[in-house]
Amino acid sequence: MPDLAVVIVTWNVRALVLEALRSLYADLATSGLSAEVYVVDSASSDGTAAAVARSFPQVRLTASTENLGFGRANNLALRQMGFSQPDTASLPPAVYLLNPDTITQPGATRALYDALLAEPQVGLVGAQLFYADGGFQPGAFAFPGLRQLWAEFFPTPGRWIEGRFNGRYPQQLYHDGHPFRIDFPLGAAMMLRREVIQQTDGFDEQFFMYCEEIDWAWRIRNAGWEARCVPAAHIIHLAGQSTVQARARSLINLWTSRLLLFRKHYPAWKYLAARLMIALGMRLKLWRKRDPAELLDVYRLIARKALQP
Repeated sequence: MPDLAVVIVTWNVRALVLEALRSLYADLATSGLSAEVYVVDSASSDGTAAAVARSFPQVRLTASTENLGFGRANNLALRQMGFSQPDTASLPPAVYLLNPDTITQPGATRALYDALLAEPQVGLVGAQLFYADGGFQPGAFAFPGLRQLWAEFFPTPGRWIEGRFNGRYPQQLYHDGHPFRIDFPLGAAMMLRREVIQQTDGFDEQFFMYCEEIDWAWRIRNAGWEARCVPAAHIIHLAGQSTVQARARSLINLWTSRLLLFRKHYPAWKYLAARLMIALGMRLKLWRKRDPAELLDVYRLIARKALQP
């Protein structure tokens, strides 16, 4: 039984996933952890699967013939590990979900692993993220409420101030260096206990892309577990390298997932308020006409979706 299983889901980012694997294996080599790495390629057309198989033959590679989406592809790897079986005692104590547009910094994997298993109530941890230029990138957030939704659409004093108003945690918590309690980590780098996966059944596959980690973290919290951000675990996250290839489609996926998230986790009155706010926000974007025509069509579609019962 390895100490850790790592899952990377990829779509048309061949060069990035090869770099992600190189940096991950370099970190694992000095971590003292034994690990199995799973890569699920969602029907890439750029030769990703062949390149991974050639450069990293030790990877457990699955080359799907369809684009499975983030949650479904990760769940596929979890089932391959054996999480669909009733007896999971032989599974690794931790599973690490890592994006293909990440570069693992030395010591990051071990820091996440130790923080995850240090306290029995902790079931989910995430890393401190950085942009490619070394700039700070928020890696942990509060569960989204109406205030964050309002700030996204409408000019609001203090919308960029770190705090609960916009769902961000103060940078000082990261700089202090100690793991701190959060609602959810960004899905680019998140590690979970085996027992959490058993108890909460992985990602909800209704989410094709976006908000999957928020939904899962919400269910993890409801099941009695806590989440932490681990500032000692440094990961460079290049952010959105797959989604920029299909901007309009990605925007539709984002708001479809957000509406699903709010429907699942908000009471009826709050879900209605969110829908009305989204419809109004999209119409405001249409009125401003600052974006390309293809995105204006997307805003109309999302506004209609928000008003559907």
